[in-house]
Amino acid sequence: RKIIFEKQWFYLDNAIGHVYGTTFEVTSGGSLQPKQEAEETNKETKEAGTDNRNIVDDGKSQKLTHDDIKALKDKGIKGQEIVQQLIENSTTFRDKTEFAQDKYIKKKKKKYEALITIVKPSTRILSTMYYAREPGKINHLRYDTLAQMLTLGNIRAGNKMIVMETCAGLVLGAVMERMGGYGSIIQMYPGGGPVRAATSCFGFPKVFFDNLHEFPLSKVDSLLSGTFSTETLSSEPEDNALAEEESNGLTDEKQTSLQKTEGESTTEAAMEINQTEEQETMDINAEDVEHRENKEKENKENVQEKQRKQWERRKKLLETAALLREKNADGLIVASKFHPTSLLLALLEFVAPSRPFVVYCQYKEPLLECYTKLRERGGVINLKLSETWLRNYQVLPDRSHPKLTMSGGGGYLLSGITVVLDKGKSDSSNLEALKMEEPSSKRCRVQDLHC
Repeated sequence: RKIIFEKQWFYLDNAIGHVYGTTFEVTSGGSLQPKQEAEETNKETKEAGTDNRNIVDDGKSQKLTHDDIKALKDKGIKGQEIVQQLIENSTTFRDKTEFAQDKYIKKKKKKYEALITIVKPSTRILSTMYYAREPGKINHLRYDTLAQMLTLGNIRAGNKMIVMETCAGLVLGAVMERMGGYGSIIQMYPGGGPVRAATSCFGFPKVFFDNLHEFPLSKVDSLLSGTFSTETLSSEPEDNALAEEESNGLTDEKQTSLQKTEGESTTEAAMEINQTEEQETMDINAEDVEHRENKEKENKENVQEKQRKQWERRKKLLETAALLREKNADGLIVASKFHPTSLLLALLEFVAPSRPFVVYCQYKEPLLECYTKLRERGGVINLKLSETWLRNYQVLPDRSHPKLTMSGGGGYLLSGITVVLDKGKSDSSNLEALKMEEPSSKRCRVQDLHC
């Protein structure tokens, strides 16, 4: 299919069979051709100035007009030759410093040379791309923050992870990449189904999806309260319904066959009276019957396929519910647009003791509320609310410096480790503490006054 990327359109047919990292040149017709490494010329004889202060950007330094460049493109001249002609027709190029000349050449190459390098998809590349182009789709999750999440969550092969995210599947794909297809992942999703647009961009093999399970957030409360099993009992007689439908389909076919035989007997009797007229009507009736039969068969097949898919979904849902009921998950990662407090308190019930959890939020205030709720609840240690600071540096010969623009914030992370929570003791100790706190201070003050 036709692919449009950065004002370039091309077909990827010729890229099949080449290794990742190969650079292609877009030729006429949108076909890709591997670019041969050409030796850079005129490096030794390149003239350069010492100062750029006398250069005025008045738009008159380039002799080639837009129409001239368009004519060169129409003739089929390659981008490298167009860049060379732009350099030759520039009146201020030789007066620029060496650094400015390199910057000018790089800028013109990007504009006129249609070069494409195909790289292997990874978490770093996809997260950088999403953050640069569509940060709203991933809740402004910066790539360094995602790296911190994977580290704090102790993501490794063989884990049983719970992932709740609304970042187009980017966090899920990052977890799957680090686990390498070993272990199991339970994705919690809101709405009708999980969104995995970014996950599909990783190009994972089918083996990676064998241990990927999904569970709706709307049924978490019923699973915790123990009413989930009663809700799903209605899905068990599905096989009986399928069997009944198949048997009904067989009886319908028998009835149609009986109708056929009756129709044939009547036509034989009618043929003796008037053969020509009855032959025409018989042909029309036969066509109508066949058309109806085909429609009925298609409808039955569609109904059966839908019911089989529903049964498969319910079966997978029951399997995922059984995994969650074990309450021995090795970690929890939350990165959603919803308020994290209720999500975290509910999903922590499925995590085993001495396991890490990480919560991402674009803003600090929801995580502060979550922090206080966890402190009151107990059952967690090493609670930390952190923000990573990222600054890019340009590293080039004689001009390494921080970049002029940088992102204002990459969101906030709340991390901690679960411990065994004794609800009876914790509740009684909290009540005693609340009772004893104020009266003790008041008594001390009263005693001091009397003294």
